[in-house]
Amino acid sequence: MKVISPSDRKAAASAGLAVSPPGRSFLRWAGSKRQLLPALRAHWQPSYGRYIEPFAGSAALFFELRPSRAVLGDTNHELILTYIQVKENLQPVLDALSRMRKSKALYLTLRSQDPSRLPPAKRAARFIYLNRFSFNGLYRTNRSGAFNVPYGGERCGDLPSTGLLTQCSLHLQRARVLCADFETTLKGAHEGDFVYIDPPFSIAGRRVFKEYSAATFGDDQVDRLRHLLLRLESRGAAFLLSYADSSEGELLARGFHAEAHSVRRNIAGFAGQRAPSTELLIFNRKPLLPEASHA
Repeated sequence: MKVISPSDRKAAASAGLAVSPPGRSFLRWAGSKRQLLPALRAHWQPSYGRYIEPFAGSAALFFELRPSRAVLGDTNHELILTYIQVKENLQPVLDALSRMRKSKALYLTLRSQDPSRLPPAKRAARFIYLNRFSFNGLYRTNRSGAFNVPYGGERCGDLPSTGLLTQCSLHLQRARVLCADFETTLKGAHEGDFVYIDPPFSIAGRRVFKEYSAATFGDDQVDRLRHLLLRLESRGAAFLLSYADSSEGELLARGFHAEAHSVRRNIAGFAGQRAPSTELLIFNRKPLLPEASHA
């Protein structure tokens, strides 16, 4: 797989060849806010100096907005390593992916590997492969930290295209990427910054299925997040938080603006069984644009 330069993409488009469109993440992610992107982007203003996302996940909103300056943080080391490799070392990642074919046997082989023993580019390629073909786009580990999501079958699509990975690499050039707790990521947030926060849900102490680490995002983290929102407000930073409509969500929203949006979620991860649920968008600055239609 070769990196496609901007001139190559233009030539390919002129020749009628398929080129992946910009503005899309190369990762699948359980709990992704793709359905809510029109509502989320209504809160973004080009005048904001910097975009900060402390729970990056697939960074769907970052790739949608394509800000000129950004900070992406997450505690998932494999995810952050992958972003850094796609940003700084894309060609070896593409070369490794070009040797991987979709199959359950290869999925199980890669899943059983210890990623710490792999070179960084192959480690990133492994992450992208497992992400693409895992059940429902989950990233979940056992208590030992080993990835343990089953194979997702043949309905997962294909690996992300060279064009999409190349464009994502170009967008990531504008971002500082770090493996860090959300408080560390937001330590330097100040007036003029736009912060998008999409944490794992903690609902009545229950571990939500989409959560991807052995450490639960529990009541203590919700309290920390609440205090952090108050600090962001005192510093003059604009924030937008997406959270499940719940008692925890109501606590986080206290004193700020909130909108309820209906979304459809998979039941226990099965795409054929979908049920409506309500998500709160919590924010401290009203959008200048007309309200986006609820999903």
